[in-house]
This record gives sequence, structure tokens and C-alpha cells, in this order.
Amino acid sequence: MTQTSSVLDLDHTHGDLVAQLLAQHEQVRHAIYAVAATTTAETRQTTFDALRELLARHETAEEMIVRPLTRGIDRGWDVAAARMDEENESKDMLAELEHLDIASVEFARKFEKFAGAVLTHAQAEETFEFPLLRRNVDADKLAAAERQLLLAERIAPTHPHPSARSTLMNYAVGPFAAMLDRARDAISEITS
Repeated sequence: MTQTSSVLDLDHTHGDLVAQLLAQHEQVRHAIYAVAATTTAETRQTTFDALRELLARHETAEEMIVRPLTRGIDRGWDVAAARMDEENESKDMLAELEHLDIASVEFARKFEKFAGAVLTHAQAEETFEFPLLRRNVDADKLAAAERQLLLAERIAPTHPHPSARSTLMNYAVGPFAAMLDRARDAISEITS
């Protein structure tokens, strides 16, 4: 979808995995603020769809590429587990938001909670996980992991899939879910 290309640049590298993730976190923050700043249901839907796709791709790729790296570091298992729990909670909330009337008070309230959870999760990654990666993973491996992350984002689903609650499930379900998501997105564009 064209929305995502303006939100998530899958071709731009930043030199290593952590730098890429930090840049993407800024994109997520801007996308959240864009949804919050909307004044019409139509613009809210457009900005929410872009945010949803950005997060679905970003979180899936993190679960596939970043979490295994973190788990491989001494004392990294607990850090990775906490980030997975946060991501799974966000997936559930995002899937709920997808089914609400975008103009409803219920959407606005749930979006506010969701945005807070996403921003708290990003801060936890930046505080606990990224420094751990920088200290324990060599520069060449971080550069290779950035390329892997960008590739994973290209093939990741565009909608949240709460059933994919682990790295293994993202590898198993991801490609099939991505294919279905892209078909659903195409049909949605035609019918809207």
C-alpha cells in the first residue's frame, strides 16, 4: 500500500540494527501523534491504517530478528520475554481497535491506552534492550541484522495477528498472514 511507503522506508539503511530501530521508533511516534491529531473520521481512518501497518510490520520483524539476538545474550532472555509480552498486549489492543467504529468515543479511549502502551514499549526497548545489543553484538552482526530486519518488514503481515505470540509462530504464520493481509488491503482499497 502506498500509505506505508511514506511512513516506513524499507530501503533506507542507518548502518546497524539499533540505529534503524531508533529511526523507526521516531516514525511510530509521529504516526501515533498523526492519528491523535485528526479531526475527521476519514483522516483518522487513513492515519490509523498507516500506523496499523507500520506497527504490524515493525513488531513482526522485531520478533523475528531482534528477539533472538537479545535471547542469545547473557541475561537477555528476561529482557526479550518482557518485550514480547508488551508486543503481544499491543497486538491484542490493535486488533481490537481495527474492529471499532473509528469515529466512536470507545475508539478514542482505547486508542489513547494503546498509544500509551506502544510508547512505553518503545521506551523499554530503548532503555533495556538496545543498549544490551550495542554492548554485546559486534558491528558486523548489527549491520547484517539491520538488513534482515528490513527484509522481514517487506514480507511481514500488514495487520496484527495476535495468534503469532512467539518468534517461531511469526515465522510459521507470517508469510501466509501477509499474503492474506495484502489481499484484504487490496479489496479494501477497491471498495472504499
